[in-house]
Amino acid sequence: MKSFFVEAKYNEEIELPQIVIDKLPKSVALFMSVQFLGSLECIKKQIEESGREVKLIKPEHCAYEGQLLGCSVDKFDAEAFLYIGDGQFHPKALVLKNNKPVFAYNPISKKENIVNVEDIEKIRKRTMGGISKFLTSDNIGVLTSSKKGQYRIKDIKLLMEKYKDKKIYVFLFDTLDFNSLEDFNFIDVWVNAACPRIIDDYDKFQKALVNIGDLLNLE
Repeated sequence: MKSFFVEAKYNEEIELPQIVIDKLPKSVALFMSVQFLGSLECIKKQIEESGREVKLIKPEHCAYEGQLLGCSVDKFDAEAFLYIGDGQFHPKALVLKNNKPVFAYNPISKKENIVNVEDIEKIRKRTMGGISKFLTSDNIGVLTSSKKGQYRIKDIKLLMEKYKDKKIYVFLFDTLDFNSLEDFNFIDVWVNAACPRIIDDYDKFQKALVNIGDLLNLE
């Protein structure tokens, strides 16, 4: 099945409120979801006119500088981050990877907030719990997707090689139905080898869940 992706653009120009600019540190990396990128240079100029430095980064899997996808969040060289978009999905991912605050502004609701390390401690505790459960379990269910960029077969092979003592079952899906996982009651713990941000929906799982990258990075 072929997929055709169309970038939906936000038609209005975004102006960052002064109250948001005043809270920013001297240097900040600016990120947006793709629909707001038309205002990237305008917001960059606003911040720079306040005497602050603005970094534009082009993450892996992204087409533009300043664009951010959930699967492209990595450790970036920045003092702090400013994210323009809706929801907390991307800000939390930035904090998880970088341990630095993210200033978020929603241009639709006109609301702003700061996401700190303390705000993602729940996710970190879940991750540690998932790792612990994996290490003490025998039957492992690996979730991977047929979607482009989410079929991580190389990582799955590495996992199998690293943990030869475990029975690893691979589950391939296009769209993940959380409820369907309950049908496989022989699975002790689930490993996510699709979009790494699936773990944000951990509450929908009845069993432990851990990202495959966290397991491959264990010494």
